[in-house]
Amino acid sequence: MAHLVIHKELVNKENIDKVLKICPFGGLESECDELLLTAGCKMCGLCIKNGPHGMITKEEDQTPVVQIDKSAWKGIAVYVDHSSSGIHNVTLELIGKARELASVTKEPVYALMIGHNITQAAQSLLKYGVDKVYVYDYPALQDFLMEPYANVFEDFIQKVKPSSILVGATNLGRTLAPRVAARFHTGLTADCTKLEMKENSDIVQIRPAFGGNIMAQIITPNSRPQFATVRYKIFSAPAPAANPAGSLEKMTIADDRLKTLVRILSVKEKEKVMDISEADVIVAAGRGFKTQADLDMARELADILGAQLACSRPLAESNWFDAKHQIGLSGRTVHAKLLITLGIAGKVQFTAGMKGSDCIIAVNSDPHAQIFDVAHYAVVGDLYEIVPQLITLCKEAKAHALS
Repeated sequence: MAHLVIHKELVNKENIDKVLKICPFGGLESECDELLLTAGCKMCGLCIKNGPHGMITKEEDQTPVVQIDKSAWKGIAVYVDHSSSGIHNVTLELIGKARELASVTKEPVYALMIGHNITQAAQSLLKYGVDKVYVYDYPALQDFLMEPYANVFEDFIQKVKPSSILVGATNLGRTLAPRVAARFHTGLTADCTKLEMKENSDIVQIRPAFGGNIMAQIITPNSRPQFATVRYKIFSAPAPAANPAGSLEKMTIADDRLKTLVRILSVKEKEKVMDISEADVIVAAGRGFKTQADLDMARELADILGAQLACSRPLAESNWFDAKHQIGLSGRTVHAKLLITLGIAGKVQFTAGMKGSDCIIAVNSDPHAQIFDVAHYAVVGDLYEIVPQLITLCKEAKAHALS
């Protein structure tokens, strides 16, 4: 890895003044007639190219890279996210994806389940194609506590040595996965929208970056295990098998690793509300709506169809909608049977959260709108003309069905 070196023998007040004016990121600062690098340095090289000759140079580290033995790490593990209401569906989706990835390297698929009185629930995972479910069942693990859960996760990795680990991007998963990955000094790619497997067991982890302007392909070729978190509704859950062939293994861990100074005094169930991620029919509104009052059109269409009303990011940021109704990478991921988008351009951040829907109907006045790249049916026109017509047609169809 390269780094910048400041040659102090060439540092003087005149040269410091010159180079401070060059850096646009505040990556350099002056202190007691010395020139120092700051966390703002982007390694852009402007100070080397345009600054005093030889005062700052870019040098490569000479420390040899120790190559990891990939053959010692086998299998793809899925962390089982569960609560009192059962196993989260994102777990089943990740198991299905793990099976697909494992077919490339011919490796087994594991599931890791942590909790108390979970044997029966763990057994049910076998019908989804898991080769082995590893269960840590202790009273101390009844509720999620960071330290003991991280210790258990670490124990599992040390004993089983899975090559890759997939974790659902739920509140719990986003909290736990980085903590465990840090213990193994390995990479973690968050909110992946696509995963591909190389024959050498490297996972290509794909996600939007730089505001959705590029799709970054990330690999950790010299670190194991590889960690990735994936949102709910990105992949599809596999169909359960009638005769599962996998097995369940109960794991043990030292009691002192389950201890923590944190105590849960009470647990309050969160009020259940309709999540657009679970909706079969969705009407989504975008910037094509000129005023908040005009959303009544979209709301009426949604009511007729028995749909959930959702929005794109700009409308959530304008406080026209609650954030829980936003579709996209910074909102919810949906996999609806029918999704109608009204006045939405279809940037990467939005389409990544909805392109898995079964049927997408897009209404937009711009014939070149990106939303049409993922839509199954494209309606080019002014939504103020199209939506009233859709409402009329839906009313007529509904009246005809009831007659």
